Amino acid sequence: MKKSIAFLLVLSFVSTISYGQNLSSKFDESKMRERVKRLSADDFEGRGPGTDGGKRAAQYLADQMKSAGVKPGNKKSYFQNVKLVGVKADPNTKLMVGSTPYNFGDDFVATTGAQTSKVSVDAELVFMGYGIDSPLYNWNDYKGAAEDYKGKVLMILVNDPPATEAEPNLFGGRALTYNGRWTYKYEEAARKGAAGVILVHTNESAGYGWNVVRTSNGNWRYEIARSEADKTPFLQYRAWATNDAATKMLKQGNFDIEKLKNAAKSRDFKPVKTGMRVKLDLNSELKTFDSPNVIGKIEGSDSKLKNEYVLYTGHWDHLGIGEADAIGDKIYNGAYDNASGLAAILGIADVISKLPKKERPKRSIYILFPTAEEQGLLGAEYFTRFPLIPLNKIAGNVNIDGVNFFGETRDFAALGSERSTLGDFVQSVADERGMRLEGDMAPEQGFFFRSDHFPFAKVGVPAVSLRHGDDFVQPLTGEALNFFKNYNAKYYHQPSDQYYDWWDAGAMVQNAELGLAIAMKIANAPAMPRYKDTDEFSAPDKKRFTK
Repeated sequence: MKKSIAFLLVLSFVSTISYGQNLSSKFDESKMRERVKRLSADDFEGRGPGTDGGKRAAQYLADQMKSAGVKPGNKKSYFQNVKLVGVKADPNTKLMVGSTPYNFGDDFVATTGAQTSKVSVDAELVFMGYGIDSPLYNWNDYKGAAEDYKGKVLMILVNDPPATEAEPNLFGGRALTYNGRWTYKYEEAARKGAAGVILVHTNESAGYGWNVVRTSNGNWRYEIARSEADKTPFLQYRAWATNDAATKMLKQGNFDIEKLKNAAKSRDFKPVKTGMRVKLDLNSELKTFDSPNVIGKIEGSDSKLKNEYVLYTGHWDHLGIGEADAIGDKIYNGAYDNASGLAAILGIADVISKLPKKERPKRSIYILFPTAEEQGLLGAEYFTRFPLIPLNKIAGNVNIDGVNFFGETRDFAALGSERSTLGDFVQSVADERGMRLEGDMAPEQGFFFRSDHFPFAKVGVPAVSLRHGDDFVQPLTGEALNFFKNYNAKYYHQPSDQYYDWWDAGAMVQNAELGLAIAMKIANAPAMPRYKDTDEFSAPDKKRFTK
């Protein structure tokens, strides 16, 4: 395939760009460390959207941007208010399959998309395989008449159908596609008119344990508030069930879950009516509130290119106050996720603001700290619906969600870099620093779809999400090694994700400087980057994600 002129311009410019120098010395390690400590402190109450602690965190970020010389990103304001609806399910809720009750938390979790405090569903259970309708892969699990699944409760498997010897690249091969994400499963089922969905959880398919599902769904869950004019379809309830609970449910109807899973791997799979009824009376606390995206802008130095932007994203929210852990801690501080990323972007803003005018980026830098990322990328999604800058003027998005604090590395990754011409800039940054650019180290877990750059990718903005490597210059030992090896099992979305004094601020600076260098190359490129024609987010294919 012939490359476009724009692609060749971007590629040729990589070697001549004047911002190859390492700017690590311009970062303030002590300030970066202090910002992480402050953002993950107990009085910020886990930075839950709509909480007093969350409001204090958002104001702190605005104050820090102002002190760094970053201008407000919404006319004279550092805030874009996002109206959210929050629901918190009654933990005493039972899910009834026939006459058998299942317990909230231990067997299943559920929330509602109805944005009401009471939901009652009594419907047939249908096993829907992977719950995918994808013309791109010639795959449709929603076979038969609409009545076969409309108004029903659908049991759906997480992840994509596995590739086969005959089709090694089916659904991206080892790499997860958006069709495998739990968010897609809910969205597609709602479009098909289902009443509810029960996703079957396994550690392997989800990429994390049941403890993460339980803590993430056992507290407040949020959505962008729907207006009367919004006719987007929704589910009466969205649930997860443990694999053991799902096995037991199907066994009640004399179905073997392993046989059904095996059948679901084929294009010939058809929905399986179980003949069993599922009943759920879900009572929830309900609240409506505004929670801000925090936004700032550093104007570019070029009289023409300053009207185009390089966008930084990094979510400010975490899970707030929730279920206590084994030692009674209820505050989900979110130090790594994502106080560290916030500190990195603020550090980047400090550096750019202090650069001499001749070294300032040509395009403007726009900083977006979205709210409610942990609830489904809501703040970033809201910004793409109601943008404060033209989306087609965003040259690229650099997302930072978790920064290396373990120790300096010889490698790093930028998820999504292979999808667009941004990849050439990222590779150039790696080469200039003598570092190795890794691909997605766990493509089956779909990390590209799990942070705030993804809503921008869906609308065509070239985006990368920066991730640190694992080839440490000095081998990890002690607490650092324990945290690194056991993050998913013991720290992710748990109260134990706190700031610790052993954190290596030098490693944080190394990670942040990579994010700075990538953005500087984008900001000074002569041509706007673009997705490659073969990528699922190139213009011809975007409709599949925004229908």
